[in-house]
Amino acid sequence: MAVVELNRENFEQVINDNPFVVVDFWAPWCAPCRGFAPVYDRVSEDHDDIVFGKVNTEDEQWLAGRFRIRSIPTLMIFREQIIIFSQAGALPEAAFRDLIEKASALDMADVRRQLDAQRAEQG
Repeated sequence: MAVVELNRENFEQVINDNPFVVVDFWAPWCAPCRGFAPVYDRVSEDHDDIVFGKVNTEDEQWLAGRFRIRSIPTLMIFREQIIIFSQAGALPEAAFRDLIEKASALDMADVRRQLDAQRAEQG
């Protein structure tokens, strides 16, 4: 599947309409972002069941602000509209593939139970 350019107009729909979305927050001037781009593209080609999106933080400052992006590249993974991973820094390809596998293996019913318990605890 091709990498999807995400913006303020389509971001929510992409997240809400797809059970698994990986988002790369990047900028054209960012050397680590440019270095990570081919890795991101290669990994995306091997996962037709996952939506891979990119947010250009220069063009989409509102989205970058909404998610408090302070350093780029930042990877964020959504499963069933829940952010299960968010980390700044480019990953080596093997680590990125491992991360995708671990994110795929998560029991989302258990994740939801843990979130509900945290919310109940916080009142």
